[in-house]
Amino acid sequence: MRLIYAFIAGGLFGAGLFISGMTDTAKVQGWLDVFGDWDPTLAFVMGGAIIPMAIAWAFVPGRKPLVGGDFPTPPEPKIGRDLVLGSVLFGFGWGLAGLCPGPSIASLSYGGPGHWVFVAAMLAGMYLAPMLRLRLDRALPAE
Repeated sequence: MRLIYAFIAGGLFGAGLFISGMTDTAKVQGWLDVFGDWDPTLAFVMGGAIIPMAIAWAFVPGRKPLVGGDFPTPPEPKIGRDLVLGSVLFGFGWGLAGLCPGPSIASLSYGGPGHWVFVAAMLAGMYLAPMLRLRLDRALPAE
């Protein structure tokens, strides 16, 4: 049953990304081009995601998910090296390619070879990141 819920949730998420325009690289890059031909419509997509989730998280304490396990604990609100470095790398990738992880996977079936190259590079980065983090932690210990 858990896999059925995951399949339905993933399908709805992918359909939402497609309908909202998050899989259209030109639309995403238009959102990021604040000094050029700016397209503010993705602000509504973000608001449509952030507002309901903020309300939903208010109801999480003391509850259990329908399919078992526990809800994740809120992240530490500390701004550190990992958060800043991760945000910068994510922003560079998003700005250059017009894709982030969810929409890139959702658009593999129709996005063309560029989307496959992006996903391959993303997977390589996910594989290499733990090794690079170990080296960074050895060279520059966190405070």
